[in-house]
Amino acid sequence: MHAVEYKLLDFLKKSTQFTIPIFQRTYSWGEEQIKQLLDDIVRTGKNDGINSHFIGSIVYILHEKADAVFQPSMVIDGQQRLTTLSILLEALARHVGDDEPCEGFSAEKIREYYLINRLEKDDKRYKLLLTQTDKDTLINLVTQRKLPVNSSRRIEAAFRFFEESLKTLGTNLTTLCSGLAKLMIVSISLSKDDNPQLIFESMNSTGKELSQADLIRNYVLMDLPPERQNDLYNEYWRPMEVGFGQEAYEQHFDAFMRHYLTVRTGEIPRIRDVYRSFKDFSTDPGNLFSDLESRLADISQFSEFYQAMALGKETDKDLGQAFQDLRELNVDTAYPFMLELYQDYRDDLLSKTDFLEILRLIESYVFRRYVCSIPANSLNKTFSTFTKTIKKANYLESVAASFVLMPSYRRFPSDEEFIREIKRRDLYNFRGRSYWLRKLENHDKKEYVIVGNYTIEHIMPQNSNLSTEWQKELGPEWKKVHETMLHTLGNLTLTGYNPEYSDRSFTEKKTMKGGFAFSPLTLNKELGHIETWNLQSIENRAHRLAELAKVVWRFPNVSDDLLSNYREKAKLPSEYSIHNFEYLQEGKFSKALFDAIRKEILTIDNVVYEEPLKLYIAYKAETNFVDIIPLANSLLLMLNMPYEKVHDPKGMTRNVAGLGRWGNGEVEFRLSSLDQIPYAIGLINQSFEHQMGNGSVVE
Repeated sequence: MHAVEYKLLDFLKKSTQFTIPIFQRTYSWGEEQIKQLLDDIVRTGKNDGINSHFIGSIVYILHEKADAVFQPSMVIDGQQRLTTLSILLEALARHVGDDEPCEGFSAEKIREYYLINRLEKDDKRYKLLLTQTDKDTLINLVTQRKLPVNSSRRIEAAFRFFEESLKTLGTNLTTLCSGLAKLMIVSISLSKDDNPQLIFESMNSTGKELSQADLIRNYVLMDLPPERQNDLYNEYWRPMEVGFGQEAYEQHFDAFMRHYLTVRTGEIPRIRDVYRSFKDFSTDPGNLFSDLESRLADISQFSEFYQAMALGKETDKDLGQAFQDLRELNVDTAYPFMLELYQDYRDDLLSKTDFLEILRLIESYVFRRYVCSIPANSLNKTFSTFTKTIKKANYLESVAASFVLMPSYRRFPSDEEFIREIKRRDLYNFRGRSYWLRKLENHDKKEYVIVGNYTIEHIMPQNSNLSTEWQKELGPEWKKVHETMLHTLGNLTLTGYNPEYSDRSFTEKKTMKGGFAFSPLTLNKELGHIETWNLQSIENRAHRLAELAKVVWRFPNVSDDLLSNYREKAKLPSEYSIHNFEYLQEGKFSKALFDAIRKEILTIDNVVYEEPLKLYIAYKAETNFVDIIPLANSLLLMLNMPYEKVHDPKGMTRNVAGLGRWGNGEVEFRLSSLDQIPYAIGLINQSFEHQMGNGSVVE
């Protein structure tokens, strides 16, 4: 490695050519980064007291095909700054034309010093050679003075920004030219003995942070010979970039890789740790893929599944509608499970009919839980581990049975719970209200109503200052009815006449032109036959719509006989009991501690059960979340969770990872007095929540 400090313009002037390898991301700076650079240049140019402004390093390695005369270099880090400054220099060249506001800054000198190699031909003619559409766009700007038809969106935006900025500066370009002349960089040239990937990872450049996808692509391709890079990039990675599209690739590809790794490893990486997780997966000798190409082929195939589900690119009409419904519910947490389902569907292990049915069960499960206000945190873990319970020989049946048998926090709300909650829930301020209205309106229809053409209507008006006529209609308790029923299922519908309805009486809303009695919408059919709109009317309509909702978002249909095949077999009673423990005998100090905390643990949730073992007493939900080891004057609590995830503001726990111990987990807490029990239960609850998947794994 050889590092030298240079003035940027001198560095560009002496350099032959910089090429951007295909494994690098395309130009990605937005207006925020571009404006910051321009502001820094102008500020530096204005201040005679500033002799230089450092803009970062340019890391490069001599290209394999370099010769004694023409020596192109492959850029490892710094392409965003090089590209942005090249665009600025081209915009400046056009602005100054034949004038020379500062020495060395005429259009001809700018281009021939910093943008082109005048005596060279073809690709050798350009000082900076980008990749894909970026390449053609920059070349056209420099040589044709125009943008190609399918130009790079970001390069075009940067050029337009600089054009407008230069118009603002007008003829006063001295500060800009002076600022450009003061820019400094550190040139870091690598030898073939250096490790470009390690250097790339350690760089902390200014500008736009690399995404996890950028790091993964570079990791996969960087160390390969150029021809191999091109082959694998064009065969696998480039089709993914094109399939996603530039904007979606930037927004969704990191999330896709997270879901992919969840499927392949069984672990949910934090979004910021996706790259590290991918490296671990790639170097794990036990992974499914013996070589890089098969791994890339697998990622590419799963990306197609993800595009179909998350980006609306499914070609099958029925599946496309199911995926759209799920997108409206924001079921990102289900994507690992759905990716595996899609793979089995493609491999003919799952029929389209059963695939659709399972997708509808996922939709019902998520929507019912939203309505019943069940915390959504656990869905990450639920869906990442779902396939472990599936018997693929009876795919749909086993999925349905697994849903029915979900315990407590993970439960699939029953018809009774769902109907009770949907009737009284505030559905107006509910996320995705157009979704549930659309589903109810279009259930069992072949001719879909486009709900976007209508607005949501409160039959009883929102205005708290109700008219005398409305007060009379609602009865003596009209204030209470208005407060409790306004945003509920029974009082909400769709209309195209919202402004006309306003706060009119129910009779007017029903009989006026475009009124409920003449509405073509299914949701409004019964309203034309109701005489009075009061508490009873709202409750009656809510009950009818709730019965319809029970059908739209149905509970899995699995008989008790079939369920018995999927229930865990009852375990034989343990040969041990609490009475076997010496320090839990009557009169012992630890007995009172144990009785008190045992009572608290067993009330955490109805899925919690106790299992005495030889050396400790285990408390389980899906598996042990806390184990109690009785001692003479205290109880040792072993919490089954990673030590780094425990919140212990008093610092009373101990990290026992890697130490010999009884019980399960990395967190030890010694309980020695009754007044410590509330704090101990707070710690135990964390372990229970961790097991049930209610801890955040997104960040």
